[in-house]
Amino acid sequence: MRPTAITAGTAARATGAMLLLLCASAASAQPAGYTVHRTTQPLAATPTQWQTAADAPASTWRPANTSGTWQKAPAESTFRPAAAPDSALRLAEVPPARLARTRALLGELQARPTPQKAIVVDLPADVLFDFDKAELRPDAEPALARAAELLQGYPEAPVRVRGHTDARGSDAYNDALSLRRAQRVAERLEAATGGRRLDTEGLGRREPVAPNTTPDGADDPAGRQKNRRVEIVIVPRAAGG
Repeated sequence: MRPTAITAGTAARATGAMLLLLCASAASAQPAGYTVHRTTQPLAATPTQWQTAADAPASTWRPANTSGTWQKAPAESTFRPAAAPDSALRLAEVPPARLARTRALLGELQARPTPQKAIVVDLPADVLFDFDKAELRPDAEPALARAAELLQGYPEAPVRVRGHTDARGSDAYNDALSLRRAQRVAERLEAATGGRRLDTEGLGRREPVAPNTTPDGADDPAGRQKNRRVEIVIVPRAAGG
């Protein structure tokens, strides 16, 4: 038996038959919704066309039904200045009947304790006096009335009234002005507390609480205004003698 020779023509005919079988198989297995178009033109000369069959299910896209109302809520600041403890403000000295009111006045007047256990209330001189004057203004009365009421919460404590000025003017002038202002405030408080004796002191510009000038040496009006003040100092009983 002689072996069969496979020529080029035979191979071409076999390849063509296989392609026909593959096309028939693909046609029978085409997916639903798509149409296959056959052509006698060479594949290289036939453009690719993609069309959806008329009976194919429609593809519809819709955004999800969400309100989209997310917003970042502004964070509420929870910072509050720390209140001085009761021991620092010596509330144990306050008569029980006056405790609630005294506590409120300490807050209203922004009283502050010192390391020496004194309690200090700062009254701005610009509220109490006109410029370069030592006579109390009529509108100083509300602040002085609250200060007098606060002193009644510490009936046994010594009290000092200290005047302060800014840095303008000579030391001699500022010392005298600050003393006269302290005396006027003390007189008003003594009258409101039944003749209670208060000590007075004029410190001029020697104890500023703010700079009188800016870093470049220019005048600082805001700093000078803070320095013009009258301090009411509720002294610890032991320190008062």
